Amino acid sequence: MTILEATGLRVVRGERTLLRDVDLSVAAGEVLGVLGPSGAGKSTLFRAITGETRADSGVVRLAGEDVTREPLWRRAQLGVGYVPQGPSVLWELTVRENLETFQRITGAPLTPEPSAAAVGLAARLGVRAGELSAGERRRLELARAICKRPKVLVCDEPFAGVDPTGAAHLGGLLADLARDGVAVVLADHHVAEALAVCTRALLLLDGAVEVDATPDEFREHPVVQGRYLGTWTRSIPPPLV
Repeated sequence: MTILEATGLRVVRGERTLLRDVDLSVAAGEVLGVLGPSGAGKSTLFRAITGETRADSGVVRLAGEDVTREPLWRRAQLGVGYVPQGPSVLWELTVRENLETFQRITGAPLTPEPSAAAVGLAARLGVRAGELSAGERRRLELARAICKRPKVLVCDEPFAGVDPTGAAHLGGLLADLARDGVAVVLADHHVAEALAVCTRALLLLDGAVEVDATPDEFREHPVVQGRYLGTWTRSIPPPLV
């Protein structure tokens, strides 16, 4: 079942076209990687999908419902979880208070314990977010995004600032969410970690989708080899899911 569908998304800022009629779809249980170099339009695409910014044209549907004109908070209520690229925790609040704040916004029950436990922060509920490590803060952002059981989870660079052990743990969490039926979309410059968890990958170049393939096909695709990664992609491990 297709959970998230975007059709013809175009974003123009001044004389620059940041997205060029992008189409994508993600099914329940699928992990879609949106990969590409810096400036390719990945974060712009995610902001358009989640409602953080409005596309100049195109349509976004969530489980068949047109949410194109819905703002970020409303899409969150409808089932779009979002882990943005930059730090977004409330530094002076505890882990518990961070989760409860988001639960109030989305209308989720005020029970932070399950989502904290899911990301390994059950013992840190009373700790201020500013005292957490970079990896723990990323896990807190993920816990916040899943506290209302999202239909789709959009993660912009979930492995940024996270050590290899933490990245492997986060990748496992994303794979578990997909196995539970969540549609997951992620972008990251840690290509090995991203492809290890993805079931499908897009290559975004200059705001347009150039490749849509399985991870194995993505590694060997001539456009990926020639315009993005080069031959070292042969050393990337096979997918986990």
